[in-house]
Amino acid sequence: MNFPLYIAKRYLRSKSSQNAVNIINFITFLVIVIGSAALFIVLSAFAGLKTFSLSFSNTFDPDLKASPTIGKHFTISPDEESALGNIEGLANFSKELEERAYLTYKEKSTIAYIKGVDENYRAVTGVDSTLIFGNWGSDVYNGVIGIGIYNLLGVPMNNRTAMEVLVPKPGEGSFSQPGFNPKPYDDLALVVSGVYAVEESLDKKYVFARLPLVQELLQKDSTEVSGINFKLMENASPDRVKSSIADVLGDKVSVLTRREQNTSLYRMLNTENLATYLIFTLVLIIALFNVVGAIIMMILDKQQNSKTLFSLGSTIKELRRIYFIQGILVTSFGGLIGVLIGSLLIGSQLAFGWLKITPSLAYPVEFNVINLLIVIGTIVVLGFISSKIASSRITEKLVSA
Repeated sequence: MNFPLYIAKRYLRSKSSQNAVNIINFITFLVIVIGSAALFIVLSAFAGLKTFSLSFSNTFDPDLKASPTIGKHFTISPDEESALGNIEGLANFSKELEERAYLTYKEKSTIAYIKGVDENYRAVTGVDSTLIFGNWGSDVYNGVIGIGIYNLLGVPMNNRTAMEVLVPKPGEGSFSQPGFNPKPYDDLALVVSGVYAVEESLDKKYVFARLPLVQELLQKDSTEVSGINFKLMENASPDRVKSSIADVLGDKVSVLTRREQNTSLYRMLNTENLATYLIFTLVLIIALFNVVGAIIMMILDKQQNSKTLFSLGSTIKELRRIYFIQGILVTSFGGLIGVLIGSLLIGSQLAFGWLKITPSLAYPVEFNVINLLIVIGTIVVLGFISSKIASSRITEKLVSA
């Protein structure tokens, strides 16, 4: 067996004759266990929050989306639709047309987006799962609104009372020009048949209606849309399908993946995750100063043993390696036990949901092997550095005095 490793293991198992040294060693080990467990739990919690947050936007965001490169609208011909249907790996696609609109009911009003969608939209996105009551309705003038709009306007869900949707008329001109139309907007009476709920910003953003109805409201023909949503087949390559869509539609559109559609959201979540990791790593760095102190205390406690080993022929390098290995073993074992404790806590939360956000919603966590490796890697690297610093205190003067 390697000589420094053998001695380091003996020192690790044996107790010091000084009770203070034993207490310091125990506290050092406990700090490493708690620190590594805390880091793993926090990273798992943020991973769960990230997935939970993205699940809201993923309900409305398709796998791929084609948006106009210039302006707010583009045209799609029947031949292009046929070509899109023949793309390998593409399960379905849906056309949409949206515009900012003024919604009013009785004396209440708000600003939102009127989104016209075709019959494929519900198959391409998961919007059906967000309906909390009502349905899409069978009448052409039925619409679905968010719970935020529903609460603001107080629109009843029936077939007798309609919400008014107003959009500016396209064209140029001034209010003061002779012969100016005193009604500079187009309006649509929409009967609410369903209400969806996702999260606060989205709940106040959209009113869904049938695509032909919105095209007529915005004075667009049947070929004009503001976007096309795509659903991929399972195991299909997003890059390959994206390239095929671009070949069909040309430069008039830019095709974005789900991540590219939410660049700012992903950047914010990743930044928060990184900031949390760095903060807890700083806490671990401070905590691992205990390792340096504990090893130095061990060096002083075992000074006579080190003198004996040096007299028997051990080199300064080997003596340093003994305490270096001891520090690595302490931090590694502490880190592994901490990760194990953290894994048990995360597993219990996944299984039983004992920590709640609301009475019906458990706090989201996610067990991720990458986070586990990050924690272990961080502990080992910091343990390596602290052990190297502490073991460098072994000098020839110390063991020959």
